[in-house]
Amino acid sequence: MNRMHPLAVALAAALLAAPAVAKDTGLVFISSEKDNAVTALDGKTLEVVKVIPTGKRPRDLMFSPDHTKLYAACGDADRVDVIDVATLAVTGRIPVGEDPEMFDLSPDGRTLYVSREEDSVLGIIDLATRKQTGEVKVGGEPEGVLVSADGRTVYVTSEVASLVSAVDPVAGKVMKTAKVGNRPRRFAMTPDGTQLWVTNELGASVSIIETAGHTVAATLKFEPKGFRADDVSPVGITMSADGRTAYVALGKANHVAVVDVASRAVQDYILVGKRAWGLTLDRSGQRLFVANGLSDDVSVVDTATRKAVKTIRAGRVPHSIAIDD
Repeated sequence: MNRMHPLAVALAAALLAAPAVAKDTGLVFISSEKDNAVTALDGKTLEVVKVIPTGKRPRDLMFSPDHTKLYAACGDADRVDVIDVATLAVTGRIPVGEDPEMFDLSPDGRTLYVSREEDSVLGIIDLATRKQTGEVKVGGEPEGVLVSADGRTVYVTSEVASLVSAVDPVAGKVMKTAKVGNRPRRFAMTPDGTQLWVTNELGASVSIIETAGHTVAATLKFEPKGFRADDVSPVGITMSADGRTAYVALGKANHVAVVDVASRAVQDYILVGKRAWGLTLDRSGQRLFVANGLSDDVSVVDTATRKAVKTIRAGRVPHSIAIDD
């Protein structure tokens, strides 16, 4: 009878005892505001792998830098849930104050910056202790949050004041504000960090801010055929890795605008589901996933043909999408 070497036995036991680690799983995660859950899809088959119960009204989603954790802002639970990507289970809950909506992480993954709509503040959370270390008063009803690549500036939108605040997180104060369009919502930064694009939901537009001086350089309007201006409500925005193309979800206009970044020209409008909201690209840039809040589904867009090639049921009122690739 063959017997395993004691060292081999010990190694096998250690591997079995080691915690599961996920990396580049290809899973697609979608938050559902009404189902109080995050759905995980297989990135290849687009079939549901697991529905993960969370706190009430999950919205924004973001990975830790090493992609071992997925953070979900749970607006009606006043917390951010921590999902283990390997086990697909909530393993922690971080109290962050009333009505968190959007957030971002510092480049080192140690600090979470979260907009608290009811309090009109940017909360600063230390992720090691899971305690708030500070807060900065910003414009009324803050939503979008984006941290610069060097971590020195945190940008926050104010829906009711139509402002973008540039916050110094170390000093804990607003350095400068920029007046943008009506009801600004979300951000995308060009890869070189020189331009900050901001969607204006009630302005049917995107404001383009030059980060050197935090001033608005241009405003880009959207006018898809067959829709009234009131129906064109840009919210979600993402940019290709090379910075050449921006994709803007137009809300009630049920389309995604394709924009050439260099010329700031709209190249196309892609038909998707009802109330196109959050959106993201996969790593290859070949697939764009769009959460449609009123048709309770996700459109998968082929970016080469600029056509929606698949529709996936994704819970009630899908909000945000994150891909582990």
